[in-house]
Amino acid sequence: MTLEQLRIFVAVAEHEHMTRAAGTLNLTQSATSAAVAALEERYAIKLFDRVGRNIRLTDAGRRFLVEARAMLARAAAAEAVLADLAGLTRGTLTLAASQTVGNYWLPPLIHRYRQRYPGIDITLKIGNTEQVAAWVQEGVANLGFIEGEIENPGLSTAPIADDELALIVSASHPLAKCRTPTAAQLKATKWVVREQGSGTRHVLEATLKGLGVAPDEIDIALELPSNESVRAAVLAGAGATIMSRIVVEGLVHSRALIELTVPMPARRFSLLHHKEHHITRAEQELQKLITEKK
Repeated sequence: MTLEQLRIFVAVAEHEHMTRAAGTLNLTQSATSAAVAALEERYAIKLFDRVGRNIRLTDAGRRFLVEARAMLARAAAAEAVLADLAGLTRGTLTLAASQTVGNYWLPPLIHRYRQRYPGIDITLKIGNTEQVAAWVQEGVANLGFIEGEIENPGLSTAPIADDELALIVSASHPLAKCRTPTAAQLKATKWVVREQGSGTRHVLEATLKGLGVAPDEIDIALELPSNESVRAAVLAGAGATIMSRIVVEGLVHSRALIELTVPMPARRFSLLHHKEHHITRAEQELQKLITEKK
């Protein structure tokens, strides 16, 4: 059993699809399938059930996934020690970020880091807030970046940047004309929201509650898995939403989307770190860049 086989197995388990997993690993589908088949044949155990074009972990596969992730985390920790000894000339850094942070705030920071330390390879995993916390907890990622905060006794959380929220509708939406909606109007409005577990979904529900709309009173028109799909649905007139201003500022500036005037709570982007994980020099330098960015 090799680390490469473990990486392939974990990727396939996370994507539940050979082709998508192969794409994230820059491998061919045949090479990915062969690696999984070799594991199953070597140990005479079935790790996946094939369901049409998709695949699902068997009970044995789910048990093995826990150990595979732990082994990869230990290998990454060992590599980090060598990278420290190499003086930031070589090494890897795996980051996990929720969608708003990972797609908008973090990429320029990664670019600056790579300019300063070209020998450090960076991998970025993007998910929702709960997924990011799990990846850091399990050692899949060295550092995590989320919107807001999360309660996890095994993780330390530190604020790194302020985020501004906006309640937006399309230019053709009825609320676009009133600009300052009442609680009754918000209750009567259809909403486009992110999935449960998303920091953006959490802040939408908390904000509306503060404006007089309880979570069970929100009339959800669509629940979508990404900020971009939510933004596109709102632009098409499917309903209103609340999300980070950095996701919609271009469309607001062009007047394709209208920002309504309502009191918005403060929100911060936060850095997650496992309390038992040794902070490497590569991670320390990234945190220094974050401090410079503030």
